[in-house]
Amino acid sequence: MAQVYDHGGGVRSLRVPIPDNPLGHTLVYVVDTDRGPVLIDTGWDDPASWDALAEGLSACGTSVAELHGVVITHHHPDHHGLSGRVREASGAWIAMHAADTAIVRRARETRPERWFAYMAAKLTAAGAPEEHVAPLRTARRRTLPGLSPALPDREVVPGELLALPGRRLRAIWTPGHTPGHVCLHLEEEHPSRLPGHGRLFSGDHLLPEITPHIGLYEDPDDATVTDPLGDYLDSLERVGRLAPAEVLPAHQHAFTDAPSRVRQLLAHHEERLAGLLALLAEPLTPWQLAERMEWNRPWEQIPYGSRNIAVSEAEAHLRRLVKQGRAEAVPGSEPVAYVAV
Repeated sequence: MAQVYDHGGGVRSLRVPIPDNPLGHTLVYVVDTDRGPVLIDTGWDDPASWDALAEGLSACGTSVAELHGVVITHHHPDHHGLSGRVREASGAWIAMHAADTAIVRRARETRPERWFAYMAAKLTAAGAPEEHVAPLRTARRRTLPGLSPALPDREVVPGELLALPGRRLRAIWTPGHTPGHVCLHLEEEHPSRLPGHGRLFSGDHLLPEITPHIGLYEDPDDATVTDPLGDYLDSLERVGRLAPAEVLPAHQHAFTDAPSRVRQLLAHHEERLAGLLALLAEPLTPWQLAERMEWNRPWEQIPYGSRNIAVSEAEAHLRRLVKQGRAEAVPGSEPVAYVAV
């Protein structure tokens, strides 16, 4: 049975499953417009996910074929995965922020062996042991899944209203979880007249009980040192000042009092940074730091792929500390180790 919730005011949400993932599902939103329904995100590219999306739209009194457009909050496969299939079935346009579109284009155009080599080099530089890096060296000739996501055909421009006839949906650029993550502000009175400024489709930027992953998404041919955690904290504050009446996230459930949740997340990251500074009383590589950080399970139980994500998050936090002048690289260390200042 399709799981559909009517949020009122021509907005409904569908639960689209994520296979073999503790998150369980993505909340895909259906927004009525004068030209037909528009989706916010699409869900994972999987037969069961496709069936759930199609059944959910049918329960809403419409179908995939009637969709007018798709707005993607960010490029991750549990949000963007079914976009191509939706476009093939409906002719709907797909819109995404330019920074995430660049990642999609790079994924489509880069040979798998190039990605494996880049990942191996990054992990080696982070201090990963050879037994962890070795599988990437032997995997270069295998096909890397997820390298053909749909290329968007429209750009989500921060600050501008999207072309949704009869609706006022404004894009808010909220980088951090990904470089081109956007929240979408529905600038219309809440159907229940809750106090606040409209409703916010928050993607993965602002979730009621989960702290979003902050990692690195970099061009292998670009040596620019980014600060994704700093970007995330800055954009969190912008969303807090927006003070929407209700937040409609991509996971878990809708909630109110966005400023309170923003304060919790800001405090969480400051506590985490302080904890990392204590660990950096001795020089540590990003890999060593990740091993010592608190996760939702002991390091020994974290799967291979999730360890890569953890190291990416550790490095994102290190970059924030370095930029703040609270930590620095140890001169001459190889791989590079960091220490508190």
